[in-house]
Amino acid sequence: MNNTLENIISEEKAHIRYSDIDFDKSLKPFSLLNFFQDIASDNAERLGFGYSAIYPKGLMWVLLKYRIEFSHYPEDIQDLIIKTEPRGYNKLFAYRNFEVKSGENIIARASSMWSLVDINTLTIAKIEGNITSPHLMKHEKQENDLDFEKIPALTQTDYSKEFEVRYNDIDVNMHANNGNYIVWALEPLTTDFRLKHKLKTIDMMFKKEIKLGEKMISEVQILDDTTTIHSIKHKDSGDELCILKCIWEG
Repeated sequence: MNNTLENIISEEKAHIRYSDIDFDKSLKPFSLLNFFQDIASDNAERLGFGYSAIYPKGLMWVLLKYRIEFSHYPEDIQDLIIKTEPRGYNKLFAYRNFEVKSGENIIARASSMWSLVDINTLTIAKIEGNITSPHLMKHEKQENDLDFEKIPALTQTDYSKEFEVRYNDIDVNMHANNGNYIVWALEPLTTDFRLKHKLKTIDMMFKKEIKLGEKMISEVQILDDTTTIHSIKHKDSGDELCILKCIWEG
């Protein structure tokens, strides 16, 4: 089968609905991550390594990392063009890129890293042998692959907030949907900070799952006027679930 870019890339228009924007008409990060997840899921399904191909084998895809860079944060925009491309795999990890356009202008790019996980044991499974689609090839780094940056640990907590996983937060695997973590991470920031700043980059690392009814603490440290780091921890166990580093434009 011919694995040309036309075969493996998916591109679709994302109409920005009223519910996708905040009160200064900026796209909610939650909505952007959901756009990414939806087009990634559709692309994987079309190419033969999506939910319907792996679930019968007792496997699921788990998102591990995001690196997102904005040249212009989406605001006062009605439609976006979202593009995704699977970037292949190595022994344990698979990679996927995204591109976001407004009109003819690229306003955001993202790279992501995923693992194949056994649903019952929650251990990482080898991709080779479990994925038979010819469209998921060996990973070879290219220029448009963004580098995942190291996220520093918090040394103090400037803001924090507690959350509980609601029924509406869970996905088909009975875990909290990936998009919720960006909501929980940014929510402790003050309204004044959010109004005066727009996201420039997001580095995000998912470390452990959280399930329906469980509680977490979201902590934020403001390093300077343009940099925040975030840690989401399980309230009872203290386990770190997700960490982020955000660079903002003021």
